[in-house]
Amino acid sequence: MQTTANTILVTGGGSGIGRELAQRLHAQGNTVIVTGRRLEALQATVAGHAHMHALALNVDDPQAITAFVQQVLEQFPKLNVLINNAGIMRYEDLSTCSDLHDAEAQISTNLLGTIRVTNALVDHLKTQVHAAVVTVSSGLAFVPRADAAVYSATKAAVHVYTQCLRQQLAGQVEVIELVPPAVQTELTPGQSEREGYLPLHAFMDEVMALFNQQPTPSEIVVERARLQRLAEREGRFEQVFDRINANAAQQRR
Repeated sequence: MQTTANTILVTGGGSGIGRELAQRLHAQGNTVIVTGRRLEALQATVAGHAHMHALALNVDDPQAITAFVQQVLEQFPKLNVLINNAGIMRYEDLSTCSDLHDAEAQISTNLLGTIRVTNALVDHLKTQVHAAVVTVSSGLAFVPRADAAVYSATKAAVHVYTQCLRQQLAGQVEVIELVPPAVQTELTPGQSEREGYLPLHAFMDEVMALFNQQPTPSEIVVERARLQRLAEREGRFEQVFDRINANAAQQRR
């Protein structure tokens, strides 16, 4: 992936990984557009940065995506990189009947949002030089957290979708998957200060070093994420699953 002189769209750019990724890519000489539901948060991301732009978008709304893509391509016809980062995470109890609002919201944002935004831009991206699509999955796609079952399932689906997208766009658009471990962000309450989670800046240092490799790896997997990404391949799935879920149980106490 070319990492300078791009025009990049980052969904979920108002906080956490999306905000840091947008700002670091901008620092490398890219024009960056950040989107999300809260315009105030997006404006904080771009404040003081020339060639960074904030545009509100709710990726749960198919009609909003269609209108947004028309607008963004009119304003930024050289858009050549899409980073699908928007995501939400909820904890849930699967052992009893409950309201499925949170489950449906995670599927809509994490999975359908990624699919819909990519679908809306794919024909344009195929016409651009150095075009790329980046999806953000999770280490939980490979070894899930039981109390975040739907989140883990959506990220596993994003991984599979990314593999298929990469094969179908081979030679036209580069497709890269970013696989975060547990990172100190605002994804869940208290997570930005949670002990044992990878500090955001340390995570981003590793991520940018991998993005800047030539050729760029098809999967951006920092050292901490390798535990989950390689667990099944290395015959350690049950061990890692038990470890992750024991730690999750400890957090809930």
